[in-house]
Amino acid sequence: MTKLREANLTVGMVAKRTGVAVSALHFYEKKELIHSIRNTGNQRRYHRDVIRRVSIIKAAQKLGISLTELALLFEALPEKRTPNKDDWSKISTHWRDLLDIRIKQMIQLRDKIDYCIGCGCLSLKKCQIYNEDDVLADEGEGAHLLFTNDDSDGV
Repeated sequence: MTKLREANLTVGMVAKRTGVAVSALHFYEKKELIHSIRNTGNQRRYHRDVIRRVSIIKAAQKLGISLTELALLFEALPEKRTPNKDDWSKISTHWRDLLDIRIKQMIQLRDKIDYCIGCGCLSLKKCQIYNEDDVLADEGEGAHLLFTNDDSDGV
């Protein structure tokens, strides 16, 4: 009974405190990013640390960190606890490294798009975005080369 007493925040209270929709909280719970305890009336009750977890989730989303990656991070914590100050320091360092890589990739992509504007055709023969390193040039031009029969994204 002690655990239930400690879990005294309703879903509405958590939603109001975090600025997150109730449906989002239910979704995060389904993805096992947050946890609740059911009271005798089968209503969700949350521990106060869920507010920190939701805050971390929202920060991760703003940074482009996937929920899958976040779930792995939470899973790796001892006893799946909510990250503390030391954990946050390690997490933020890791995320900073990921962001540095993504920023570098985006700058490279941005610089390549200038070529497309100059070219105007977006042909696969020399396209710096679709045909990086000119790997398809020997097979001819045309969008049909973007997808093979093995690609699930193909049309």
